[in-house]
Amino acid sequence: MRGFAALWVLLAALLGGCSTLVPAPAAPPSTPQAALDAWARVLDRFVDERGEVDFPALARDRADLDRYVRHVADSPLAQWPDGPQRLAHMINAYNALSMFNVLQSGIPATHAGFNKVTFFLLRKLDIGGQSMSLYSYENDVIRPYARGEPRIHFALNCSALSCPALPRVPFAANTLDAELDRETRAFFARRENFRIDSATSTVWLSELLGFYPADFVPVAADSLLAYANRYAPQPAPPGFTVRFTPYDWTIANSRRTGRAP
Repeated sequence: MRGFAALWVLLAALLGGCSTLVPAPAAPPSTPQAALDAWARVLDRFVDERGEVDFPALARDRADLDRYVRHVADSPLAQWPDGPQRLAHMINAYNALSMFNVLQSGIPATHAGFNKVTFFLLRKLDIGGQSMSLYSYENDVIRPYARGEPRIHFALNCSALSCPALPRVPFAANTLDAELDRETRAFFARRENFRIDSATSTVWLSELLGFYPADFVPVAADSLLAYANRYAPQPAPPGFTVRFTPYDWTIANSRRTGRAP
């Protein structure tokens, strides 16, 4: 939504003086492969089959995450070859920084309310030698770089329940196209992201598509429903009305109180 984005920009301008730089963790230097191996261990050990994170356990054993986040801080984007290698790095870095930011925030229960402003706008992280927020990294770096490739939205994980599920392996340059396709199909296979109500001729889509409509239409499809139908297990009739399921900003913490079995 254009108004949604404009509100975030306005908040950033008004609260810019309140921002806090979160320094990269002190960790030994790593080669790109050693850092990626560390990130792979984090995903394998702390992410469950739902794509949720055991944040309390990660907080107690965060050396691998800190090593990868340190590598992200020390690695200018220009060092990554243009194309799938750079994009895979950007996606992995965003997901790791989101996880890191949850720990630095004390593992809150939700991003909702002012927590969202603090998490995405006011906390500045060291990314390739530059200080920027997660909001800026996504909207000023990743989205412009990946223009014309809306499937990135189903690979970026902001640590909330309504975000695309976090895969248990890093994204890789040589298989990135297939991985983006896999994650997009997995996203639309979830009932909360794509639900057909035949009684009211309505299709309920994740609000994620409503946040960034111009990334999907007309770049990749004639309508949001046409785009979703391309990946959904059962396409909806094209004449159905589209409505959005409200975003759940609860932290995707596998140890959260009230989590369904």
